[in-house]
Amino acid sequence: MLKLYDYPLSGNCFKVRQMLAWLGVAHETVPVNFYPGREHKSAAFLANINPLGQLPVIDDDGFLLRDAQAILVYLASRHHDAQGHWHPDDPKLRGQVAMWLATADDITRTASAARLHDTLGYHHLDIDACRAGARAVFRVLDDHLAEQASMGLRWLASAPEPTIADLACFPYVALAGEGGISLDEFPALRNWVWNFRHLPGFIGMSGIFPAGSA
Repeated sequence: MLKLYDYPLSGNCFKVRQMLAWLGVAHETVPVNFYPGREHKSAAFLANINPLGQLPVIDDDGFLLRDAQAILVYLASRHHDAQGHWHPDDPKLRGQVAMWLATADDITRTASAARLHDTLGYHHLDIDACRAGARAVFRVLDDHLAEQASMGLRWLASAPEPTIADLACFPYVALAGEGGISLDEFPALRNWVWNFRHLPGFIGMSGIFPAGSA
C-alpha cells in the first residue's frame, strides 16, 4: 500500500492528501513531526526518506518520490480519474499545467515562507521579501484568472475542469492570510479559491475548510 509521509499543517502535504482522496487511492499515512520535532531533518529521515529533508514524500511499493508537484504528476498519471482531467493528454494543456506547477514552487518560496515566519517562528526569513514576492506571484495569477473568466473559463489551464495545476497552486494562496498577506486586492484569485473549495470531494485542512463547514 502507498505510504504518505505527512504533516497535517503542511499545504504541500495537503495537495497529496487531496489528490489521493479525489482519485480514491488507498494509502497509509506516516506522521512526521515537522514542528517542533523537526523529524524531517533527522539523520534517519535524511538517509532513508528524503536527503533534502522536505515533505511530502510517498513510498509506492518501494518507489520513493519527493516534491509535492512531482507527486501530483505521478498520482494523476498512474491513477487516472474517469475523465482524465487532472493531467490531460493534450500537449498544449500539459504545457500549461507544467507552467503553473512551476508557479506553485514560487508560491511555496514566498507565501508559504511568510506563513512559516508568522506561524512557526521561522524568523530568519526576510518577511518583507516573502510578502512582496507572494504579492507579485498573486498578481500574475489574478490577471490570468481574470482573463480566463472573460473567456468563460474558471481554472488555470484552458480546460473546462480543474487540473493538478490548480491543486498545486491552491493551498498557500488560500492560507496567505496566515502569512500576513491579504487577498483583498486579488478578486479573481479570491473567486478561484471559492470555486476550488466548492469542488465535490474537497477535504480541506486546518485553515481551509470545505464549503458549508464551520
